[in-house]
Amino acid sequence: MGNAKKKDVKLELLVSTMFQTSLDFLSNMFPNSSSQNYNILIINQTDQSHLLKSTVDNIRVINSFEKGLAKSRNMAINNTIGQLCLIVDDDVKFKPDFDKIILEAYNRNPNAAIITFKMEDFDGNLFKNYPLVKFHNLESIKEVNSVVITFNTKLIKQNRLLFNVNFGLGSTFETADEYIFMREALKLKMQTIFEPKVILSHPFFSSGKDSGNDKLVYARSALYYKYSGVLGYLKLCKYLYIVHKQGAIKTNQIIKKFKVGLKGIDTYKNLVKLGIEKA
Repeated sequence: MGNAKKKDVKLELLVSTMFQTSLDFLSNMFPNSSSQNYNILIINQTDQSHLLKSTVDNIRVINSFEKGLAKSRNMAINNTIGQLCLIVDDDVKFKPDFDKIILEAYNRNPNAAIITFKMEDFDGNLFKNYPLVKFHNLESIKEVNSVVITFNTKLIKQNRLLFNVNFGLGSTFETADEYIFMREALKLKMQTIFEPKVILSHPFFSSGKDSGNDKLVYARSALYYKYSGVLGYLKLCKYLYIVHKQGAIKTNQIIKKFKVGLKGIDTYKNLVKLGIEKA
């Protein structure tokens, strides 16, 4: 598996991907340098007919037969050898000196457990309206994408912080995995910092941008109930009002979308009853 015996890996990139059989996909991620310059752990969710191997020391590979992005992230966290880590997917493109930006941020904030950064789309536009904060709060974490989350491995493992496997792509509720991760970090009183520097670019369209999609309405409704209880129903109504005003859903779709949201809440409540999800 490559550099498994290394003891002093300062920064490791944790890459989630699927059904890869060659390391060639890495070249698109590093337009300004070479993947050989970085320590990388790849979690390849796949089947027995699509296995990925590495013959280079700086790249480790784990072929996983599980499904779900949160499970991929957790496997990477549990197997990292990096003192610091960056969570990424296979469709990002790293900016020049992204690693130096990350290392310098931790040098300036030695007590930070998590530092998040900015990203752009492929046209050079900022991906979000980023907050004007240094220390994250319940509002600012709403603007965090998982692929710009870095963390201090020792502090993450000491606090047993992992991704909620019921949320995120490939899970029961296909969104909000990074929000729950960040929210749990705040709950644990871990120091979480926002560094307003761009470290990578990402395709403009992402799963979280399709606000009227049934899967997203279903998942967001579960998230609202998770943190707001019965007020989650009101938050569902507010969400549908907003996405309707934005033109993401039509007037004749509102009732249908509301019913989708109710199903999401009911599913979440059943997972709590079964002990699969914490209330």
